[in-house]
Amino acid sequence: MTTTAAGARPAPPAYGAPLRVTWVQPEDLLGHELRQAAEDGRDAAGIAHRWRTAGGPPAPDRAGASPGPADPALRPLATALLDELALLPCPLADDEPTELTGIQRSWPRGTLTARVDGEGALTARLEAAWLGRAAGCLLGKPVEKLPLDGIRAIARSTGNWPLRGYFTGTGLDPAVAARHPWNRRSRDTSLAENIAGMPEDDDLDHPLLGLLLLERHGPGFGTSDLAQLWLDELPAGRTFTAERIAYRNLLDGIEPPDTARYRNPFREWIGARIRADVHGWTRPGDPAAAAAQAWRDAVLSHTANGVYAAMFAAAALSAAAGGDADVHGALRAGLAVVPPRSRLARAVRLGIAAAHDEPTGTAEGFAAVVDRLHAEYRHHHWVHAVPNAALLAAALTHADGDFTGSLCRAVSGGWDTDSNGATAGSLAGLLAGSPAALPDRWTAPLGNRLATGVGGLDGIGFDTLARRTAALAVRTPDRPEASAP
Repeated sequence: MTTTAAGARPAPPAYGAPLRVTWVQPEDLLGHELRQAAEDGRDAAGIAHRWRTAGGPPAPDRAGASPGPADPALRPLATALLDELALLPCPLADDEPTELTGIQRSWPRGTLTARVDGEGALTARLEAAWLGRAAGCLLGKPVEKLPLDGIRAIARSTGNWPLRGYFTGTGLDPAVAARHPWNRRSRDTSLAENIAGMPEDDDLDHPLLGLLLLERHGPGFGTSDLAQLWLDELPAGRTFTAERIAYRNLLDGIEPPDTARYRNPFREWIGARIRADVHGWTRPGDPAAAAAQAWRDAVLSHTANGVYAAMFAAAALSAAAGGDADVHGALRAGLAVVPPRSRLARAVRLGIAAAHDEPTGTAEGFAAVVDRLHAEYRHHHWVHAVPNAALLAAALTHADGDFTGSLCRAVSGGWDTDSNGATAGSLAGLLAGSPAALPDRWTAPLGNRLATGVGGLDGIGFDTLARRTAALAVRTPDRPEASAP
């Protein structure tokens, strides 16, 4: 037994370094909520002053937690201020409702529908969509979290600019590599020289969970069904931003939709959009139904523009899945389900307009589009739904539906590179129509194999996923398509 000098207190057990849990610590959340207040127009100047006066740090710039632990006294203050911020009136509330009935009041008259191809054509189209989602995600994985200049520097250094293929470390200038290191979790599985199948990623895990959700509960699922599925199949450590907050809220006994609202500064970020694909894929030619289905999924963790991003993606994918829309028609269908005076609708319109203002057909011209969007949204976090919606719409518009062009433009624009690449690849895959129509340089490295920890699906093939997804499709009788606003 170790003894100590008389009166000395024994040394505490060696617990190790303080645990920095990302996306949940109140002293980190407070800075993000102040940014959210600035975006949605709430007057938080007094609260911000109290936080700064107490020594509170700003929101972490790119990571999920601040570099080191904060003063312990800041945690209760941050918690109290988060609750005060939640009580501030939002001047945009009327233009940006979260309730489905409020959103639907802004939809065009009639029902948004399109023609639907036969079952065999749909299965092939869905396999291309799964492959496209994987390829786009994989392209963006190694540069996730990097600033725009870092992505461009890496691509130029390796002779891959304008971007036209998977990133590589071969030939990369060591000085560039030192300034802009690869994403730590992806560098060993997502560079051209080491890809061996599709590695696990939340941008694929969530569509798999969506597949399980529909297989177990059908298209009439409730938000609580998704919540239970997460608790059953999704470890908390594989959730991020708004999903992690919602998960924590579930464990605290908070029920949907309050899971999205309570101390959740990430509720308008991109997470719900990465869950939308299956809802669009399984409602071919019926964007309104796809959007309503995506809404029930999204409100577990998101509000307002975070929800609209999911509905936009689901509706656009639904139109493309029907087989009778080009990329521009799909984007119009997506925009039609978003409240027109919302920030997300404005962002989509800006992205489309910016793409039309620059010469199409060449990737070089898209750099000017990206610079314009980054100047417009320079104060937003790189995971926020609004700037990423603008970039996605711009990339798809400028590429005019071309598969390679869509992926590369979406990823080369920065921000949430793997999520934007995934959604762009999904829609462009649907438009391509079949796996055979996709360039082999994108699909061959995937090896028809997807790694995941979800529901015993590890190693599943994209052909199998397409068949299972097609079996869930709800086909709506043809009706005239409503015009977009």
